[in-house]
Amino acid sequence: MEQKKLNSRKCAMVGCGFVGSASVYALMQSGLFSEIVLIDANRQKAEGEALDISHGLPFAKPMSIYAGDYADLADAAIVIVTAGAAQKPGETRLDLVKKNVGIFKSIIPQIAAVNQDCILLIVANPVDVLTYAALKLSGFPKERVIGSGTVLDSARFQQMLGEHLDVDSRSVNAFIIGEHGDSEIAAWSSANIAGVPIHRVCEMRGFTDHDYETHRIAEAVKNSAYEIIEKKGATYYGIGMSVTRICEAIIRNELSILPVSTLMCGQFGLEDICLSMPAFVGSHGVDTLLPFELDVSELLALQKSAATLKKVIEEAEL
Repeated sequence: MEQKKLNSRKCAMVGCGFVGSASVYALMQSGLFSEIVLIDANRQKAEGEALDISHGLPFAKPMSIYAGDYADLADAAIVIVTAGAAQKPGETRLDLVKKNVGIFKSIIPQIAAVNQDCILLIVANPVDVLTYAALKLSGFPKERVIGSGTVLDSARFQQMLGEHLDVDSRSVNAFIIGEHGDSEIAAWSSANIAGVPIHRVCEMRGFTDHDYETHRIAEAVKNSAYEIIEKKGATYYGIGMSVTRICEAIIRNELSILPVSTLMCGQFGLEDICLSMPAFVGSHGVDTLLPFELDVSELLALQKSAATLKKVIEEAEL
């Protein structure tokens, strides 16, 4: 099939709930795009969000924000999918899988029918399973189907470490890897502050009980979404900013290192599954994975995380 000319200044948002609308708001403020089309099963919801956000355009960069249908995303460079059932209080991300795989079986073929050349950015949960579903349902090459993965989890990790150590979180280099969910792994062995191993900085700051602190912070990161959902019903601002960061890396061809969810093809002994590892992200999607080193306990935890996801995928019959 001949490749279409895409508009690198255009993106589409499929799903206009809390996450979709917050992401469009963040994207509007970023100035990355000159055109954003919103699509939702409830057309009035898409129209309302487009109107509300577009009324702020006099304070931002010139762009067109409007509600549309699937035909309108034919030339979009990035199609973001947030559509799906919301996570309820007390419900794990993996509890959502069957409902949302069913929704994807309707959405993804409609996207692929009009645009075979875009990058698909999957944000709906459980994101790793749905990234795998989108890959299978779209027929796209693996580098152009990306899940938001643990980009937000890693940001939470960096923010909490920065707060703990009283240092700018932008100087913290630390990743959450594996599943975006209950089996995620805090990669402590590679965590550092501006290149200095994290434990050395902790000791400098007076924290010497490493086992206690690492467990406490990793648990706080893992449970932060549940805490937010319990307190306010949904999470959307943090993921909206994460979506914008991923789009920025793609549109500007930054080849930035982001822990996005992508298909594993033998790395760490993992095959035919999507999960998060630090990757080079640019205009072609996932360029390659970073040659990331894990200690033995992290590797075992990653393989366990992958086995959890494999089981869910099998149950979803993908």
